Amino acid sequence: MNVTLEGFANHAGTTAMNNRRDALLAAAKFIEAINRIVTSVPGRQVGTVGKIQAFPGAPNVIPGKVVLTLELRDLDAAKIQMLYQKIRAEADQIAQASKVTFDFKDINTNIPAPTDPRIRAIIDSSAKELGLTTKQMPSGAGHDAQDMARLGPVGMIFIPSIGGISHSPKEFSRPQDIENGANVLLHSLLALDRN
Repeated sequence: MNVTLEGFANHAGTTAMNNRRDALLAAAKFIEAINRIVTSVPGRQVGTVGKIQAFPGAPNVIPGKVVLTLELRDLDAAKIQMLYQKIRAEADQIAQASKVTFDFKDINTNIPAPTDPRIRAIIDSSAKELGLTTKQMPSGAGHDAQDMARLGPVGMIFIPSIGGISHSPKEFSRPQDIENGANVLLHSLLALDRN
């Protein structure tokens, strides 16, 4: 979602610290709160502020407006909602203390989509039949499977990436691992076709 903080832009040299309504300072407190809240609960959930813009964006002007992104991910929609409510409550406290306002706008909502247990088992079995090791793991990244899960059962096959780097220009997988993944896919599809 996009989160907009509104304070008051004023000259940095002539506005005393106790008279400021600094949207960027409030945003910094908010970002720290997101991290604290998300890490305070056991689990694999993540919270990210990946983009931030301060306005007017001049060295000698107190930022009167900040727009940032907030993304929460987990396999459990209820946990995402619980974290969001805690974050909103913290935003209310920051707003009051900093004399700024917060506005939250949804830009995209992806519903968590666990893969189908039957398909997971077939993928696991296909890999083992090919003499490969397996590890069942959740995907923290968004994939087409997330949307396709609304239409029917889905599964996913992951292959090793050097250094565990994923969704980055630095991602690299060995050709043999790619071939193994393609063979697991082929054998899984053949097994699904037989069932």
